[in-house]
Amino acid sequence: MNKPLRRISIFCGLLVLALLIRDNWLQYVQADALQTNTHNRRVSIARYSHPRGDIIVDGKSITGSKESSGSDFKYKRTYKDGPMWAPVTGYASQAFGATQLESIEDGILTGNDDRLFFRKTLDMVTGKDQQGGNVVTTLNAAAQKAAYEGLSQQKGKGAVVALDPSTGKILALASYPSYDPSSFAGNSLDTDTKAWNKLQKKNNSADPMQNRALRETYPPGSTFKVVTAAAALENGLYKSANDKTRSPLPWTMPGTTTQLKNEGNIPCEDATMRTALQYSCNTVFGKIGSDLGNDKMLAEAKKFGFDSEQFTPVRSNASVFSDDMNQSQTALSSIGQYNTAATPLQMAMVASAVANDGKLMKPYMVDELQSSNVDPVAKTEPEEMSRPLSPGNAQILQSMMETVVKDGTGKNAQIPGAVVGGKTGTAQHGVANSANPYAWFISYAKLPDGSSPVAVAVVVEDEQANRDDISGGGLAAPIAKKVMEAVINAKK
Repeated sequence: MNKPLRRISIFCGLLVLALLIRDNWLQYVQADALQTNTHNRRVSIARYSHPRGDIIVDGKSITGSKESSGSDFKYKRTYKDGPMWAPVTGYASQAFGATQLESIEDGILTGNDDRLFFRKTLDMVTGKDQQGGNVVTTLNAAAQKAAYEGLSQQKGKGAVVALDPSTGKILALASYPSYDPSSFAGNSLDTDTKAWNKLQKKNNSADPMQNRALRETYPPGSTFKVVTAAAALENGLYKSANDKTRSPLPWTMPGTTTQLKNEGNIPCEDATMRTALQYSCNTVFGKIGSDLGNDKMLAEAKKFGFDSEQFTPVRSNASVFSDDMNQSQTALSSIGQYNTAATPLQMAMVASAVANDGKLMKPYMVDELQSSNVDPVAKTEPEEMSRPLSPGNAQILQSMMETVVKDGTGKNAQIPGAVVGGKTGTAQHGVANSANPYAWFISYAKLPDGSSPVAVAVVVEDEQANRDDISGGGLAAPIAKKVMEAVINAKK
C-alpha cells in the first residue's frame, strides 16, 4: 500500500474508532442523564404512551389513567377522591412532574423499573404493550375518610396521622386544605397551568399543596408531656404513676424571676404523675425537664424520633428538640413550647410507642410493589426503630394516658368497648402568643383482647375560631375518636 492510501486508511480507522467511542459513551455513560433530561421530549412521549399503574388502598385503585386530547402525550393521570388522597399519592403531571409516591415509585408505575425486566421481556415477546405495576399501600380507606372529613368540617387547617403500633403501618395520612391532582395532570395552558397557578402559595394563602401531616412542624404543646413523662420514668426520677412529684406552686424557672403558669386553678402542687398528666400541669412537667436537664431530655426525645427525618418512603421533616439549652429553656421545651416542634407523624409515633409497650416501629405506607399482572415485586417488612420505654414504664404511662381520657381533658375521645389513652394539647404561637393556638390530641385505642390496633395524632389550626373555644379536647379529640373507631370497625 502506498503512503497516501495508508494515511487515508489510518484516518478512516480513527474516525470509526471515535464514532464507536462516542456511541458507547452516549449509550452507557450518559444514558441516564439523557433519559432524565427535561429537554428530551421523546422520553416524555414514551412515558405517557401507555396507562400508568395504580396506587391501591384496601384492594381498590385510587388512581387511574385516561386518554389525553390535543397533545402528543397519549395518557394522563386521574385520581379518585383526589383531595382526600393527595397527601398520600402526591401528583403525576405531564406539565409539572411528579411528587411523593407518584415520584418515588415512578419506575414501578411506569413499568420501567429494572425489577420488572422479566415482565417487560415477556410482554415484548407476546407483543403486549408495556404496562405499569401497582403500589399497594398500608392505608385504611375508612380511617382516611374519617380523618379528612373531620378536618374539613373544622374549616381551618390541620392534619391527621394514624399508625398501627404493632407494625408501623400508616393507616391514615390526611392534610387540610388539600388539592385535586387531576386538575393539573395534563399539559394544557388553559386548564392545567391555570389550575396549578391557583394552588401555589403565592396565589393561595391556605397553601393547599403543603403536606401538613409530614412537612409542617408545629409546637406540640402539652402533648409533648408524654415524652417528658417517659423521660422521668426511664431515668428513675419517678417510679410510678402515683408517685408524688416534688413540684412547688408557684415554681420559678431556674436562672430567672419568671414563674411558670398553669392553666387555671388546678391541683398541681406536688401532684402525682397521673394527676399532673390528667390536669396537664405545666409546673410539674416543666420542673421534670429542668431537673433531668437538656442531655437526658434530648436523649429521650431522639428515641421517639425527634431530630431525624423519617422516610415513609415519602420524606417527613425532622421534628425538633434543641441541644445546648439552659434549665429554664429545657423546662419550656419539656412542655412543648420554646423551640420544640413536631410533625403530626412524629406525635403519632409517640402515641404508637407507648401503646406498643415501649417499642417504636418504623412508619411506612407502601405494603407491596406489584408487576402489571399483580405478581409481587417487593414487600415491606415491619422494622423496629427504637425502644423509648421499657415495657413496664410504657404500661405505667398507658395508665396515665387512659386517666386523661377517662377523667381528664380527653373525654371526647372515649369509645364504648375500647380503652382509650390520650393527651390533649393547646400550643401557643405567634408574637407574644398573639395568634390562635393549635389544638392537638394524641391517642391510642386498646381492644378487650389487649391489642392496640391504632394510634393517632391530630392537629387543628383554626384561625377563625374564638380563642377561648380552642382546645385539643374540643377540636382535635373528636376527630381522633372517629379515626380510631373506623380502624376498630374494620377489624370486626
